[in-house]
Amino acid sequence: MDRSKDKLVSVGSLIIGYGSKRLLPPLSAEALKGELVAVIGRNGIGKSTLLRTLLGLQPVLGGKVVIDGKNLKEMSRNQMARRIGYISTEIIRVSNMTVFDLVALGRYPYTNWIGQTDELSYAAVKDALKKTGLAGFESRYISSLSDGERQRTMIARILAQETDILIMDEPTAFLDIVSKFDIIKLMLSLASEGRTIIFSTHDLNIAVNQAHRIWMMLDEGITEGAPEDLVLDGSFDHLFKSGNIGFDKNDGTFLFRTEFSDSIYVEGEGPSYQWTRKALNRIGYSVNREPADPYIISPSAKNRQWILSVSGKQHYFNKLYDLVRVLSTGKHL
Repeated sequence: MDRSKDKLVSVGSLIIGYGSKRLLPPLSAEALKGELVAVIGRNGIGKSTLLRTLLGLQPVLGGKVVIDGKNLKEMSRNQMARRIGYISTEIIRVSNMTVFDLVALGRYPYTNWIGQTDELSYAAVKDALKKTGLAGFESRYISSLSDGERQRTMIARILAQETDILIMDEPTAFLDIVSKFDIIKLMLSLASEGRTIIFSTHDLNIAVNQAHRIWMMLDEGITEGAPEDLVLDGSFDHLFKSGNIGFDKNDGTFLFRTEFSDSIYVEGEGPSYQWTRKALNRIGYSVNREPADPYIISPSAKNRQWILSVSGKQHYFNKLYDLVRVLSTGKHL
């Protein structure tokens, strides 16, 4: 399958770093039109450095960055500004600037030397505000916005810039869960319109469940692919070099690696079974595949309680907490 026509961003044998300091071996990856690409990796691996290099804010130390078929080194600042929009991790704190004025700054590649906003730019700003759910916020001061509203304003600014590539460094950092998923929903909507979005994140739940592609930065370089492929091929097992962290391929979550000191059989299925298994793992119990005594029956449509059977005697629990408490104290009643 020829994907070359859809390839908007590619890096080939790219070397990133500062001065003579190289952070990683040569990196190679790509992003296609309409993809939401999550860049993940441990702290200090070079995620922000990579994004800044893609923008030309840091020099390419080796290899190349290609934007829609053109080498980044051959592009002028204005050409880059018309192709790539950027949101950094820095929180914008300005007291006397309105939402409209900040979003209008995104029009700088198209304005004259005194920054006048013409009718076309005015329309682009209004459209960006509408797409980000900020219509009616034009006169609000930035200092009066919530963190989620401020981040949407920053996204509106790069939408007004009318670029087809958006690069965002930790766009959901410092946001509560509702604001975080509002931003991800907006990013997915923009990707569905054909924009390519490359964003760094420490939220692996978002990366695994929402991104179309992941760039996983490791000490050995970049491993890339669909989240599901990286889960199935074991790539996530190498993301963090720590004996304390484990990755569950079944549900795509990272767990504290527990040393099991006991085991027990659990009968059941569905969410109640899965959460019972998680609770047991947390207190040091592995779950047997074969029936044995003692054993647990998790709630079902017919039975709304947890049942702990010990030597033929059954004990009933309305809350998983109470069952776990009994097991963790070693008292089987």
